[in-house]
Amino acid sequence: MTQSKQTSTTEPKKTLSLNKSRDGVTVSQKSNSKNRRSQKASAQPSMTDKSESSKTGSNQSKASNPHSKSANSKSSSSKVSGEKRPNFKKSDSRKPSGFKPNGNKPSSNKTGSNKPHGRHGGKRSAPKLKGKDGLHARNQHKGRYDFVALAQALPELSEHIIKNPMGESSIDFSNPVAVKMLNKSLLAHHYGVKHWDIPEGYLCPPIPGRADYIHRVADLINDELDGAEFSHKTVTALDIGMGANCIYPIIGVSEYGWRFVASDVDPLSIKMASFIASTNPHLKGRIQCRLQNDSDSIFKGVIKKKERYDITVCNPPFHKSQEEAQQGSQRKIDNLNANKVKRGGRAIQGKPFKETANLKASSSKAPILNFGGQNNELWCPGGEAEFIAKMVKESENYAHQVLWFTTLMSKGEHVDQTRVLLEKVGARSVKFVEMSQGQKVSRFVAWTFLDKQQRQDWLLGEEQE
Repeated sequence: MTQSKQTSTTEPKKTLSLNKSRDGVTVSQKSNSKNRRSQKASAQPSMTDKSESSKTGSNQSKASNPHSKSANSKSSSSKVSGEKRPNFKKSDSRKPSGFKPNGNKPSSNKTGSNKPHGRHGGKRSAPKLKGKDGLHARNQHKGRYDFVALAQALPELSEHIIKNPMGESSIDFSNPVAVKMLNKSLLAHHYGVKHWDIPEGYLCPPIPGRADYIHRVADLINDELDGAEFSHKTVTALDIGMGANCIYPIIGVSEYGWRFVASDVDPLSIKMASFIASTNPHLKGRIQCRLQNDSDSIFKGVIKKKERYDITVCNPPFHKSQEEAQQGSQRKIDNLNANKVKRGGRAIQGKPFKETANLKASSSKAPILNFGGQNNELWCPGGEAEFIAKMVKESENYAHQVLWFTTLMSKGEHVDQTRVLLEKVGARSVKFVEMSQGQKVSRFVAWTFLDKQQRQDWLLGEEQE
């Protein structure tokens, strides 16, 4: 069950009034203070130039405290070069307009088309999720895989499709080649990605769960304006540790039209992700990959001066050591073998499952896994808890440059200690959001250093005089 727990200060509500104009619906906010003027956002991370981002930003901030609600200076940085901040409109419905849970593949953004990037990249109302089980309502992967459609999108998948004892189409999930082909077909069918690959041994992520994270993070932005419509084309996201698969930028761009800066400490991951981003037309120009040269830093060296990000996402390494990672890998193998025993160990439709019963983890050679993973993807000193603690501490230094920080958290035992750390650094609002995918329960933590009014001003591109 998806749950959201928030720790924040009491914040006064503002009244949104709607005004129609030739350009559509605009929003003004009424209060006893002076009217705020709308300002065009002008600086964002350049998607074509890896040097310092655009210098057309607004004036440098004189306020030293990013948490102050009554900042009298202008913002030190701004968003999205050449694009105005979105208009907002009150909606009568809490459901996203025009959304189909199992919709067809998103249409490509062809030359001359006025359609926004992404299935949900245009204006729509923000849904309120109240503890729904299973995948997010906008997740395209609800229900069983449509192997007929997937094989049409990627004919190479056909040779890996089998029938399980129930007579249903499936694949051998202990076969890393079959799993990789499944991922390629999912990306091709649902997200229009025709060119995707990863080096041998690199993490091959389960896509439905990754998509769920992106959709629920999108709701953080949607919910800030209490049901108002919002254009996601202006959103800029930062992916910490994207890996060679580039999965979060792919989904974020394809579904919402976001722009991404994605970092990694591994040069080969940067090279492969850059290839994916540059060879798929609808991704080209919307994903910038940056090498993190300091493995002891998370945001430092990646976030540049005057850059602003609406959200950050991260799937942190969760093991403390290589030995612990190998033990976790062996457990996955044991679970796969146990499932095979339940199936009776039979050859199915003339294609027997690959035998993996004799695979054992050892200190000399890690076992071959269906989802793989390099050392930097699976473990780091101190494991997940230490990584998230470091992220929380560093985030304070970028409190005025990021609207919402988020990261996945695989272990529920880390919730309390993370909450304490966030209180110490002065986070204004904290949410722990649980996600359910079948029998698996995962979660992510989100925090911000801005109050409700400051967050609305951020998205509206407004400031106090």
